[in-house]
Amino acid sequence: MKTHFKQFALIPATLILLAVLNFAGQSPAPKPQPVALPGYEDVTEKSAINFRHSFGEVKLSSIMEATGSGCAWLDYNNDRNLDLYAVSGRFIEGVTNHSKPDGTDATNHLFRNNGDGTFTDVTATAGTSGMGFGMGVTVGDYDNDGFIDIYVTNWNSSVLYHNKGDGTFTDVTARAGVENLHFGVGTAFFDYDRDGRLDLYVGNYLKFDPTAKMLYFTADAFPGPLDYEGDADRLFHNNGDGTFSDVSQKASIANPAGRAMGLTTGDYNNDGWPDVYLANDTMESYLYRNNKDGTFTNVAADVNTAFGANGEATSAMGPIFGDYDNDGWQDLFVSDMRYHRLFLNPGPDGFFLDTTVETGVATVSGQYVAWGAGFFDFDNDGWKDFFVVNGGLHWLVPMEDSLLRNNGDSTFTEVSSQAGSYFKFKKVGRGACFADYDNDGFQDAFIVVLGGNGILLHNKPPATANRNHWLTIKLVGTKSNRDGFGARLEAIAGGMKQVVEAISASGYASQGDPRPHFGLGPHAEIDKLTITWPSGTVQTLEHVKADQILKITEPNGP
Repeated sequence: MKTHFKQFALIPATLILLAVLNFAGQSPAPKPQPVALPGYEDVTEKSAINFRHSFGEVKLSSIMEATGSGCAWLDYNNDRNLDLYAVSGRFIEGVTNHSKPDGTDATNHLFRNNGDGTFTDVTATAGTSGMGFGMGVTVGDYDNDGFIDIYVTNWNSSVLYHNKGDGTFTDVTARAGVENLHFGVGTAFFDYDRDGRLDLYVGNYLKFDPTAKMLYFTADAFPGPLDYEGDADRLFHNNGDGTFSDVSQKASIANPAGRAMGLTTGDYNNDGWPDVYLANDTMESYLYRNNKDGTFTNVAADVNTAFGANGEATSAMGPIFGDYDNDGWQDLFVSDMRYHRLFLNPGPDGFFLDTTVETGVATVSGQYVAWGAGFFDFDNDGWKDFFVVNGGLHWLVPMEDSLLRNNGDSTFTEVSSQAGSYFKFKKVGRGACFADYDNDGFQDAFIVVLGGNGILLHNKPPATANRNHWLTIKLVGTKSNRDGFGARLEAIAGGMKQVVEAISASGYASQGDPRPHFGLGPHAEIDKLTITWPSGTVQTLEHVKADQILKITEPNGP
């Protein structure tokens, strides 16, 4: 397989991309019409969100401290306003006390959205302060009771919070059987066997030992990922009675050599079954194809998503599936320490093409260390863009973020300088979650800053006359899992067709807006909206009015 990969790498990717398009009888789509771009505004102070991340001391001294944490958007009280859960590390005696202690009272935080642009910290009353050294988070209604639950990964522990429906949560980790006494980072709720109940995937990073004495030669740094043994991931099957069973071995995902940082789910081969991509650090990444029988097969090397463009192992951080060229197939973006990876999914043969250079993504990534990322339509023109969060790795080196606009012709242009003064601000970014928290149709962002204050960004729409249309869908499953995770939505508006999948985890250790979103450009309605639910039910709506958040319930009948 290595020989095949190296031979392929010698062929210019541009020629391959053109060949694929010609073979399919397609030509590159026309560029979107230019309109006034929205801009991102820092509204942290105005929103009353007061969150400071801690890694336990004032100077980085271990790979665990440098890893950072994530965040998630969720509507925990069903008031139709998305709330925010932000994860933090903390001081741990004997683990993070190499320099001056910090964060002795640090916790995770839950902020309730008041619906007026402000938030209230309800962590104490909700009972969601967390335990241990926090890393990643995923949210979903695992028991289908209509209230969103929270799962948090930590170093050497984890916690599952069950939403009681009265504004409070209960730690049911032990009772549910989802303990993870490992270095968990990325995690995701998804229904891998399509039985209508959300299962849980936990990506474990490595066997970090804070007491180990290691020799290394990087001045004023600390041991890296290859100085530790890898660790196996875990897959928990939902039993439907509030408990889970560990099926990691049975499902063939328990590879002890893995070093998972971020993970995401998506149906890359359009067979109706959710697959899993693991971004492993400084080694090959994994793409687990769902075999539809409760097992998975790692096909990353076979479909060209295991390594970088030149066959090298990369410092992969956060992966995201999304269709950047609107051809109906899920492409793959992976944030990285040097050059990101953007893989084009050309269709039925399943062999991804690394288009990082040809699309212009490489041009604006080489000087950064990237972590959190969003793969969404920030200007609602119908083409998915990239918002990438950057920050130093071994040292607290601040960096500015990047915003790459999709030109609609399989290229991207950095538009950070046109999207607000925030993009001149440097900080040590880590996890990021993206969502329309004020329900105005434009995707906003929250960014976790390593050892610093979190940032809430409002995506300020342009004037109404220059504003693109949009549609957001709130899915409610009946036969499928209640969140509708795994549903495939196809929207046709004018001459444009888009496909969006409903997923949980997206990017680095985080989870964005659970509601699928479509930018519609100049189109004031969707001509046809088709939803293929995980149960197999196909639902079609016609002439759907734009500029609304539409709640759609899965039909019980045919």
